[in-house]
Amino acid sequence: MLEGLQQGHPIEKIFLLRTASGPEISAIRQLAREMNIPISLVPVEKLDAMTRVQHQGVVAWTSLLQYVELQAAISHVVEGGATPLFLLLDGVTDIRNVGAIARSALCCGAQALILPTSHAASLTEEAIKTSAGALRKIMLCRIPSVQQAIDVLRLNGIQVLGTQMKGSVPVYECDLTIPTTVVMGAEDTGISKDVIKRADYLIRIPMTAGFDSLNVSVAAGMIMYEALRQRLLHP
Repeated sequence: MLEGLQQGHPIEKIFLLRTASGPEISAIRQLAREMNIPISLVPVEKLDAMTRVQHQGVVAWTSLLQYVELQAAISHVVEGGATPLFLLLDGVTDIRNVGAIARSALCCGAQALILPTSHAASLTEEAIKTSAGALRKIMLCRIPSVQQAIDVLRLNGIQVLGTQMKGSVPVYECDLTIPTTVVMGAEDTGISKDVIKRADYLIRIPMTAGFDSLNVSVAAGMIMYEALRQRLLHP
């Protein structure tokens, strides 16, 4: 495991025995932090169920996808002459929703999907299948926290829009032609308090009276399409 990390093998997630300790475990933890690889602390029964080989307290899922640093993704888009349009997932853990969001985002011109290492879905084969392959084509940025992502985005002059059912700005009134990141929150709790406090605007999708529930992937698709519409009208 340690050798694989040192050689830069793509890893989706590491499962670590709760009681594991020692120099090698410490080195694995340190490298995982540096590479933004999520670690899940689990009981031995979980590890035993995941593999038949001697696991020595640690098991890793090999990543099916490639990740890029957020700053590198921003630079790539800007240097290519495009205007950044990113999606940041704040607590979205359903892999099918992540796949569907990636599919809509790519179709509407978004260049990157930002995924924090905590409270996020692992991108499995099912997620890739749901995305119709979009997860292999859109840039994927893994970063330790939503807060750190916002800091990097702000430093690069990219507006951050939080989404809420009671957001103060209808999505069609917000300028999505400028560098933009849209934050989509978990279906049960929505965006985090930190996003609510730090977002440039809190936007909403107007709906008919008496019903105000949208699946997060559907909502993301509607917002991305509005961004595409605005950018096609004002290239």
